[in-house]
Amino acid sequence: MPAADPYTLDNSSIVEPPRRLRNSVKYLGPGFILSASIVGSGELVATTTLGAKAGFAVMWVILVSCLVKVAVQLEFGKRAIMTGETTFASLDTLPGKRLGKAHWSIWTWLFLMLFKFLQVGGILGLVAVLLHMAIPAIGIYYWLGIVAFGVSLIVFSGYYRVLEGLSVAMIVIFTLFTFFSLIALQFTDKAIVMGDVLSGLQFAIPEGEGMLLLVIGAFGITGVGGDEIMAYNYWLIEKGYAANVGKNDGSEEWTRRARGWIRVMYIDAIFAMLVYTVVTVAFFLLGSALLHGEPGFSDGGAEDFLKFLSGLYTETLGAWAGPVFYIGAFVVLFSTAFSALGAWTRQYTDAFGRIKIINFSNFQSRRKCQRILAWVIPALWGLVYCLMEAMDKRPDWMVIAGGFVTSIILLVVLFAAIIFKQRRIDTPIQTGRFYEIAFWLSAIMILFVGIWALTKTFI
Repeated sequence: MPAADPYTLDNSSIVEPPRRLRNSVKYLGPGFILSASIVGSGELVATTTLGAKAGFAVMWVILVSCLVKVAVQLEFGKRAIMTGETTFASLDTLPGKRLGKAHWSIWTWLFLMLFKFLQVGGILGLVAVLLHMAIPAIGIYYWLGIVAFGVSLIVFSGYYRVLEGLSVAMIVIFTLFTFFSLIALQFTDKAIVMGDVLSGLQFAIPEGEGMLLLVIGAFGITGVGGDEIMAYNYWLIEKGYAANVGKNDGSEEWTRRARGWIRVMYIDAIFAMLVYTVVTVAFFLLGSALLHGEPGFSDGGAEDFLKFLSGLYTETLGAWAGPVFYIGAFVVLFSTAFSALGAWTRQYTDAFGRIKIINFSNFQSRRKCQRILAWVIPALWGLVYCLMEAMDKRPDWMVIAGGFVTSIILLVVLFAAIIFKQRRIDTPIQTGRFYEIAFWLSAIMILFVGIWALTKTFI
């Protein structure tokens, strides 16, 4: 078991890594929390919107987005396991200019995360709209407050296992429902044929207004995003991976333990990748087959958007699937909100510690900040949703806009991952040729999309 304070690394909680795959299963979990966040905003909203507006032609975006970022995620995870450092503690060691008391990358993250409030604000708003559709007697703004309170209460408890257990349960429920719908689709006149799939593997982007924003946003938000890669280290540490390895004393025993727990992390990350990739593709195929070319998809408000999404299931499974869809959508979107809040409270507390607003190394100070943020952040999400609704911006637009910014955050993440990788050269923790190829392919793709997003934003 990890130490009482997993962020204080010592040798009192060393655990030998499991040698067999079946024994590694009980140590999995950090990737599931990321999957909960991904399935809600990325799959249900961004992926179906991309399929509805672009059709099968951009399926390659989904596949590339899900597959190429994992190597960078693994590099961050290795750093956490080997050093016990949090994400921002590691970022604070990077070379380059410091602004005040912290590295420029930390200030950049703080700035870019302001725009991520759009994304989760949109998610929170969609949950409120879903509940209003179920119980119209209660207004959307009242539901918004209730949802924000519920999310805060879950995260305020501060227990890792609460987040992990809820994440796994919510993913399983909606995943099964989605696959039933996809199978049923093949028995309708809109069945997907091989030609549809092949047309999505030609690396083309259809023309159309806002299509580039949509593609970049989908790339940023599907699969693991930049902010989710940064959050992964906290879940690894709280699960006990770093504590199990212990402090690096240069011994062969430490090296063996580090390699063993890194191997467990590989299983966790790759298994999660397989889950969210398959689910993402399923959502995309449903969106492309059933919503592409449908008049009115981009019109109307949040309720109209959700009604269109319910068509992914009612057109294949029948009218009875409508209520089931709304329940499933609530489950997945709500899981996105609380898993995001769990990550954000940790990340912001860590960042505030690096810029010396709080003492992060003090457990009580850190815990107090996390508990305050657990209430403040959802309130701000709700406020952002209200402001965007007043400007006639739909929640799906808010989610895509957040994904666009995530593509830029990936540039910061990539810079850090390259430095972390370089620093491993003089350590016994080395990697094989396949990993090297995967990492640099990931770097090239992330760099290309990130610069693309920057130029479209500021030039």
